[in-house]
Amino acid sequence: MNTNPLEKQNFFDLGDLNALRQDALKSGGDQQASNEALKKAAEHFESIFTQMLMKSMRQANEAMEDKNSPFNSSGVKFFQEMHDQQLSLELSKKGSLGLADLIVKQLSPNVDGYKPSTVLRNDAQLPMQKPSSESLPEFIRRQPEPVQKAEKSVEQPNFDSPESFISSMWEHAKTAAQKIGLNPAVMIAQAALETGWGKHVIPKQDGGSSFNLFNIKADRSWQGEHAKKMTLEFEQGLPVKKQANFRAYDSIKESINDYVDFLQSNPRYSKALNNVDKPEQYLDDLQKAGYATDPNYAQKIKNVLQRGEFKQMLTSLVRQGVN
Repeated sequence: MNTNPLEKQNFFDLGDLNALRQDALKSGGDQQASNEALKKAAEHFESIFTQMLMKSMRQANEAMEDKNSPFNSSGVKFFQEMHDQQLSLELSKKGSLGLADLIVKQLSPNVDGYKPSTVLRNDAQLPMQKPSSESLPEFIRRQPEPVQKAEKSVEQPNFDSPESFISSMWEHAKTAAQKIGLNPAVMIAQAALETGWGKHVIPKQDGGSSFNLFNIKADRSWQGEHAKKMTLEFEQGLPVKKQANFRAYDSIKESINDYVDFLQSNPRYSKALNNVDKPEQYLDDLQKAGYATDPNYAQKIKNVLQRGEFKQMLTSLVRQGVN
């Protein structure tokens, strides 16, 4: 244990950097002195990296801090940062991360401790030499004829504009909305919010569209296809990114029909279904039942319904249907 206080390093002592430079210059042909200088430089680099890591962790925690707490004042944070900087220096000297040792091995002229870059950049997997085809048995070298797979015809949505989005949904929405007595415009406005007027429909793994117009998640009861996507959820008022599975369909009609079935099969949406004749109340009840975690979800759909352009597009579409 080092008991000499004069040999203790201080993060804010610029003389340590100058001493490090002098050690490197004085090492000359002395291999042992050169190795010691390299070790100190590697430890100093590890301390800088550790300090940046701790700083990022502190910043990530700021979202949950109580701004009125005396422990979160600027003065406390100043000394806290000084403590973290000195702590990073002490951790690097003890080799807590092992980064300094790795740097020494890479920069040291001692080839016995050297690791090639392929080990560090390929998940620590050394490249394997593939056997030549001549060394393989005949039955392995003989390649089978490729099997021609029948391509499945998949419907692709055509949502070039809000008008095309509405026209593609309208007839299916009218039919499905009649089952629960809902105005189809409410259904379309919700789908517009969920998908950005069809521009952000979740894709399936094969690149095709999932046709999930209402971003309904695939729980354990779902037996069909699903698509994965990183989604933004609100937990205790704070946005949190999560990866989730969403239902996938083969058509717009299937998506809209499943939306109605989803609401009818979940008792928590019964109150919303009892207020389908009052669109604003229906949307409020839908949000309260937990359809979405966004605290402004219902109001955003109402804003779409109240837009003059949305009303004009619906009116034009209805007139075309009548004529």
